[in-house]
Amino acid sequence: MKPRVMSLVLFTCMVGLLIAPYSVDLKTSLISLLAVAIGSGAAGALNMWYESDVDALMSRTCLRPIPTGKVKRNQALYFGIILSFVSIAILYYSANLISAILLASTISFYFFIYTIWLKRKTPQNIVIGGAAGALPPVIGWTIATGSITIEPIILFLIIFVWTPSHFWALSLYKSGDYKKAKIPMLPVIAGTKTTKTNILFYSFAMLPIVIAPYYFDLASLLYLVSALAMTLYYNYLCLELFKAKFIKTSNKIARKVFIYSIFYLFFIYLILLIDNARSLF
Repeated sequence: MKPRVMSLVLFTCMVGLLIAPYSVDLKTSLISLLAVAIGSGAAGALNMWYESDVDALMSRTCLRPIPTGKVKRNQALYFGIILSFVSIAILYYSANLISAILLASTISFYFFIYTIWLKRKTPQNIVIGGAAGALPPVIGWTIATGSITIEPIILFLIIFVWTPSHFWALSLYKSGDYKKAKIPMLPVIAGTKTTKTNILFYSFAMLPIVIAPYYFDLASLLYLVSALAMTLYYNYLCLELFKAKFIKTSNKIARKVFIYSIFYLFFIYLILLIDNARSLF
């Protein structure tokens, strides 16, 4: 069920739920968040069912349950399908129709569009497929409000624009794995230089996106200063990666960019939550 991915999905969904202008009772919130967690896990299970062949070839994924024989492929498939329907049904009854539709769309997009269609066909797989990972805060917002406004779209864009630089940094120092598995990630198809250029471009694209919550009254000056500082450091790391000339140095910095990007997104959402904490009481 990819618990590490699930934890980030759950956290961003929770932030969307808690900073929305309408409060939701504790019972509804917990049940709804549980449904989103189950849905995320279901998508992860379906992804690992479909990709079990390439997972076995890559050092990053070879220890997953199916390649190691802990879980059979058909078990993962049935598990993922059942949990998908269960999660959507729970969210529909605990929250509302639009939240359930968004969860169904997230699972479907991640599995059918990203996993089956895009991942093995285009180096832009992670750009388009990133939409699935960017939807959880929107789901959280709709759980509370039952509607989509500019605020959840901003929350969506933060993750959507962050995703390419995050995953391309990973694929840069794991390019051998992707080449072995014949997955057309950008470093494999376009080369290291093009990948670095794209990483740098998307890191700079984060600047107008992360300051948007301040200008749309979703956050205060505390958030603006903190988010800007973290993003400028992210830009600096990506620029250092862009300038690196040797493979060993590039891989070392790419790994640093990847690790920092995880903490970066977490703290962007954490500060948003802290900044809006006054409205929770």
